[in-house]
Amino acid sequence: MVDHVERPGIIEIAIEPKTKADRAKLDAALAELAAKDSSFCVSTDHESGQTILKGVSELHLDNKIEALKRVYNVDANIGAPQVAFRERVTKRVEHSYTHKKQSGGTGQFAAVTLIVEPNEAGKGFEFESKIVGGAVPKEYIPGIEKGLESVLSSGVVAGFPVVDVKVQLIDGKFHDVDSSVLAFEIAARACFRQALQMGRSVLLEPIMKVEVVTPVDYLAVVTHDLNLRRAKFESQGINRNGVVLGAKVPLMNMFGYLNSLHSISRGRGAFAMQFDHYAEAPPNGGGDPPFRPAVGMRPS
Repeated sequence: MVDHVERPGIIEIAIEPKTKADRAKLDAALAELAAKDSSFCVSTDHESGQTILKGVSELHLDNKIEALKRVYNVDANIGAPQVAFRERVTKRVEHSYTHKKQSGGTGQFAAVTLIVEPNEAGKGFEFESKIVGGAVPKEYIPGIEKGLESVLSSGVVAGFPVVDVKVQLIDGKFHDVDSSVLAFEIAARACFRQALQMGRSVLLEPIMKVEVVTPVDYLAVVTHDLNLRRAKFESQGINRNGVVLGAKVPLMNMFGYLNSLHSISRGRGAFAMQFDHYAEAPPNGGGDPPFRPAVGMRPS
């Protein structure tokens, strides 16, 4: 069995050097920053060729950009922050695919049957071969694994990484002459993508645990603003600084919240936020009933 659990950042930005001469300096600086911080990830988008930075919050990435300028003397163009969505299959599917190509000389042939199903949250990708009787020779299994893993970085819903999926190879066919590791890699990749589509893959969004402290005079407007951000309120308390609201809020609705909170609370509100979990993104943006705060509360 092969396990693969992804632990990337939940927010990302694109970055590029302002001049070609700065490319090597930028790459070296980013490599050093990533080596010092396991929650900071640097990757390359295979389609655009852009360098992508991933972190746990806007502030986290802002600090890395500031370090590039102040410590490494690197100036770069920065893209707008983007939420790192994920994709997950929701239905168990058994699917077969045959890759067959003949164009003179040695051809290509490989057939696989896969069971693709949701894995437990946080378990990542798991692959298991249940081939018996030599339906697929052992030397072709690595090609199948490689084909499956190549799909994980770009799912079928919107091209985001696929998480928490279990795949079993249960059957297949091969040809003595035309089969190869590459042929089985191609067959596995195509079979997996089709199974993800058949298995009702959905988009997942990161949900943040948010705690907001506001003077009671601004409680109503702060609560209204959070309701507009699709907050699901879990607690309401009080301390000497004001009313304390606890909620779960989609990350995509928390961009720019610091400035918004300062504006509506006249600079007196504060908040803390951390990643909590991934949840299925509603197709229409959500619509739970709004939360109404308790009344008559006063800070001690």
